[in-house]
Amino acid sequence: MPPPAPLPNIDWARLGLTVADIVNGHVETTWSSERNTWTAPTFVKDPYLRVHGLSPALNYGMQAYEGLKASRSPDDTITIFRPTFHHRRLVQSSAAVCLPAVPEDVFLSSISLAVRGNAEFVGPGDSAAVLYLRPVIFASAPQLALEPSPTCTLAIYAQPATTYHGVRPVPCLVLDNFDRAATRGTGYAKIGGNYAPVIKYSQEAKQKGFPITLHLDSKTQGEIEEFSTSGFVGVLKGGDDQERPRATLVVPNSTQIIDSVTSDSVLVIAEELGYTVERRVVKYSELGQFDEVLALGTAAGVLPISAIVRESTSDRFEYCPSGDAGPVAVELAGALTAMLKGRAEDKNDWRYEVVFAD
Repeated sequence: MPPPAPLPNIDWARLGLTVADIVNGHVETTWSSERNTWTAPTFVKDPYLRVHGLSPALNYGMQAYEGLKASRSPDDTITIFRPTFHHRRLVQSSAAVCLPAVPEDVFLSSISLAVRGNAEFVGPGDSAAVLYLRPVIFASAPQLALEPSPTCTLAIYAQPATTYHGVRPVPCLVLDNFDRAATRGTGYAKIGGNYAPVIKYSQEAKQKGFPITLHLDSKTQGEIEEFSTSGFVGVLKGGDDQERPRATLVVPNSTQIIDSVTSDSVLVIAEELGYTVERRVVKYSELGQFDEVLALGTAAGVLPISAIVRESTSDRFEYCPSGDAGPVAVELAGALTAMLKGRAEDKNDWRYEVVFAD
C-alpha cells in the first residue's frame, strides 16, 4: 500500500533543524550482555527516554549517533538514503566507546519502523523537505566502573527538516585555538565527545559572522582535516586537456576525520560526471589554489564556502566573489538532490525503500 500523504498543515518550505515535538514517536531496542541479543524494535509514542542517572552514557560519554535522511520520491515511495553506509559507520563509532555492534538487520528494521510511524512527516516529493533520522546508541545500565556496560539502548528519532545552513555560500573561520581530534584519538568516530567541546568555539565564530568552522590537524597545524559539521572538498577547475576537461575534487584522507556519507556520495557522482577525484593530504597552503571549496554533510548537504579566514595569520581566501555558489557546487548539489529525491537513476543501489504493509 502507498505511504500516508504529507500533512497539509506543515509549511514544507520553511523547515529548519529546530526540534519540534510534533512527530508521532521514536523507536527503541535494547541489548544486554546476559542474552547477547537485541530486543524487537518497538515504537514509543513519547519523545522521552527513561535512563538511570548513573548510566555511563550520561557520566562518561559512552554513546554514538548517526544522521540519515528519508525522502519521498515522485512516485510517492519513501526511501532512506544509504542506510547500510550509516550502519557501518555506527558500528565503527560504537566500537570506539565499547558499545556493542548493532546488527544490520536490527538497524534497518528500526529505522524503517521509525519512518513508517512518522511517514506523514516526510515532505512532498517536489519539496526540499526530508525526514531527518537520528539513531543514538548509549550505555544504559547504572554503573560507576569504567568498563563496558551490560545494557545498551538504540533509539531512533525522526524530525522533518531541510538543509542545515541553507544553500547560499557562507564564510568559514579556521579554529586556531582548538583541536577537534588528536593524531591517535577518536576523531573518526561520530560520538558526542567530538562535538560538544567545539560548540563553544562555533558560537564564538558565529558571533563574528562565521556560520561554519574549519579544523587543521593537531600535530602540525598545517593540514586540512574537516569542518566542524561536515567534510571538506577543494575544487580545482579543469582546463583544455581532453583527458581532464572537468574539475578535480581534492579530499583530505586523514584517519582522524568522519567518513562522510555525503562526501562519499558526491565523489562517486562526480566521477560518474567526469570529474577527477584526489584523496590525499591537503595542505593549508593549498587553500589559495582552489577555485571553490565545499562543505559536505548529511545535514548541510552541499554547502559552498564563500571565504576561509584565519585570524592568527590574517589570511583570507575568497571563493565566491559574486556572492553566488560556483558552478561545481551547483551541479553537484543538483545531482545529489536528484539522487536523494528519486529523480535520478539509482545506479549504486543507494535508496532503501520503506515498505508499507497492506
